[in-house]
Amino acid sequence: MAPKLPDSVEELRAAGNLSFRNGQFAEAATLYSRALRMLQAQGSSDPEKESVLYSNRAACHLKDGNCIDCIKDCTSALALVPFGMKPLLRRASAYEALEQYTLAYMDYLTVLQIDDSVTSALEGSSRMTRALMDSFGPEWRQKLPSIPLVPVSAQKRWECLPSGYCKETAKSKSKETTATKSRVPSAGDVERARVLKEEGNELVKKGNHKQAIEKYNESLWFSNLESATYSNRALCHLVLKQYKEAVKDCTEALSLDGKNVKAFYRRAQAYKALKDYKSSFADINSLLQIEPRNGPAQKLRQEVNRSLN
Repeated sequence: MAPKLPDSVEELRAAGNLSFRNGQFAEAATLYSRALRMLQAQGSSDPEKESVLYSNRAACHLKDGNCIDCIKDCTSALALVPFGMKPLLRRASAYEALEQYTLAYMDYLTVLQIDDSVTSALEGSSRMTRALMDSFGPEWRQKLPSIPLVPVSAQKRWECLPSGYCKETAKSKSKETTATKSRVPSAGDVERARVLKEEGNELVKKGNHKQAIEKYNESLWFSNLESATYSNRALCHLVLKQYKEAVKDCTEALSLDGKNVKAFYRRAQAYKALKDYKSSFADINSLLQIEPRNGPAQKLRQEVNRSLN
């Protein structure tokens, strides 16, 4: 008696999985395609199930070296369920095989935002970093488009934290908590922080200081170990006449890098605006010990000195 042919979405998917495990990738792709057509014909809205079928078929395409169709299926899967790690990794591998290193790097980095322990993503991002540096030189990061920010709710590394943390997104986190300060940032965190800081810098150049502060807030949520991020945010506070906030940010910057000239200068400016001329004068002197010929600092010292006298 001939074996019963699969006649449901679940049976077709299970049969596809079996064929895939047996190395019969073309047959598995056909079974996943039949399951997709059946699911879509039923008209039932089950994006997760449909996304898995697209992702599974993409794996077949990748095994057969059909990178173009792999990318198409992964993109369809991600449109249904954003930030799925398997379709992201499969699409990254396909992009890498096609030497589309920028797109591969973005997908690998997105995976690391979701789960920074994924070895294949860590290794892939390192390979793409080397490839992009070879292609574009040391300024390669400037050629990257904006990398999607993964919501905290989609990040697996937060699952072990108290539920209250999962309700907060990086954007709503306007200042660093004790928990953030004690957390050691991963490689993915550091890279995401760097990208957000650069986005903030671009906003500063355009005069959008309020929006820049939000970007720096997000950056510091991922990693609060970059002195320049604090001193850059301090500049925004200065422009917005938020002088006490500027002092706090410069102090944080200097705790990370005691020779951050910009932090000394901006804190001196903030102290001057707050009419704390002694503190301002002390910061200028500290700056001039590092850079004796700093013209703006020399000019500011003259102004502060007049106020002291």
